[in-house]
Amino acid sequence: MNKLQGQITKIETSGNLSIVHVSITEQIKLKAIVVERPETAPYLKEGNEIAMLFKETEVVMGTDAIHAISLQNKISGVIKKVEKGTLLSKVVLESGAGDIISLISTNAVNQLDLKVGMNAMAMIKLNEVMISTV
Repeated sequence: MNKLQGQITKIETSGNLSIVHVSITEQIKLKAIVVERPETAPYLKEGNEIAMLFKETEVVMGTDAIHAISLQNKISGVIKKVEKGTLLSKVVLESGAGDIISLISTNAVNQLDLKVGMNAMAMIKLNEVMISTV
């Protein structure tokens, strides 16, 4: 499980859903959608420190040749490790927020020619990010 700590900077609410904006570092800003409102979840307050968690299988990897896409959570870095398996591979991206681990198909690793030392980007759908208190 990937876990990053940050501070809530903004909360957008509609009905029972909230999009929570979190600053991990000065350059890395992530979002999560939660089925809560600030009125129903005391941890949802601007300025609060929280942890953002997401599974390795929810991290999409891309290279610098990324076209415009709808994924809003993007973390750039350098590939630190690639462990190829028969079907799945583990890719570790070293970023300003710490290491991000992605579990993707070995076929995808081969197609993108992912290698240690290469610039890459980890992307996570905002509905795949969980929030917890620190």
